[in-house]
Amino acid sequence: MTDQSTTKFSYTLNATDGRARTGVIHTPRGDIRTPAFMPVGTAATVKAMMPESVAATGADILLGNTYHLMLRPTAERIDRLGGLHKFMNWDKPILTDSGGFQVMSLASLRKLTEKGVTFKSHIDGSKHELTPERSMEIQKLLGSDIVMCFDECPALPADRNRIAESMRLSMRWAQRSRDAFGDRPGYALFGIMQGGLEADLREESAKALTDIGFDGYAIGGLAVGEGQEAMFDCLDYAPGYLPEDKPRYLMGVGKPDDIVGAVKRGVDMMDCVLPSRSGRTGQVWTRMGVLNIKNARHQDDPRPIDENCTCPACTSYSRAYLHHVFRSNEMISGMLLTWHNLHYFQEIMQGMRDAISEGRFDAWEAEFHATRAQGDIDPL
Repeated sequence: MTDQSTTKFSYTLNATDGRARTGVIHTPRGDIRTPAFMPVGTAATVKAMMPESVAATGADILLGNTYHLMLRPTAERIDRLGGLHKFMNWDKPILTDSGGFQVMSLASLRKLTEKGVTFKSHIDGSKHELTPERSMEIQKLLGSDIVMCFDECPALPADRNRIAESMRLSMRWAQRSRDAFGDRPGYALFGIMQGGLEADLREESAKALTDIGFDGYAIGGLAVGEGQEAMFDCLDYAPGYLPEDKPRYLMGVGKPDDIVGAVKRGVDMMDCVLPSRSGRTGQVWTRMGVLNIKNARHQDDPRPIDENCTCPACTSYSRAYLHHVFRSNEMISGMLLTWHNLHYFQEIMQGMRDAISEGRFDAWEAEFHATRAQGDIDPL
């Protein structure tokens, strides 16, 4: 294993095409090609996948979840067992979120103060406190390569005063996160821009974060119910407020067309539970759009999901088989469909990286939308 202290965390921007960017994030545990899609390993596992299978889809980095891991099995236990990479058998980079979003969305009886948030666990009702300092401590115990500062993410829609107040609290927490993170060569801390759909608040937030100084910058508070049009309107200006020489991460996105639209607007990193969650519910994402494997039209179909896809689900199994195992509640169904979905998402990322490098992103994007518009192949 590389000594974390001997390799610096850095970002190289290799090419741009319009506002779309491609580059490499260098970490001691390996390079992350951007634009990058990060599969979500909430509880130290990408559900229904082996770590080596996740790597085989083309993933350079995974996301782990601070809130879930601090409650079970606890960060202290993971640290005693050698850290999150060893614990879950993943030797590439890991980014951990700060826990803030899950506290807001999952925990019950939470109380927000200037200091942080106290809440009751959604698992057993036990009481916990999460502050910027504690979030930094947990993420250090986990050993994550990219640490997110602790923030508050208000659900949209919310009124302007609430968004402004929340954003300024998050900026004070960002400074405390930076102070608590300290100097950790080889590890990175990302700040999180907030401000809802208000351009001036986004700009104020970006300036506050840039003044503090981070290794990368996230655009938070989107994909929380505002709709794609509003999200894209915000992304038309928000990435431009952030430093060009640092990675930009859009949190919690998304569907394939959300991802492509975000990259077009200058985003470098994304994460979403969608490909793995969809795989377990029979929803299959393909170049031709989305199909539902549980539909009866597939029960006698000997063809693959996508004859041009090289994932195991498509190269070795028929729609009829995948329909059967889904209907029978067999575990292999979630495994194969999740593998396919993650493979397809990584295929999109590689397609965009190549297109940006070669200066043909617009043509690639047009073909992406045209192919999806065709819809699935006709039933037999």
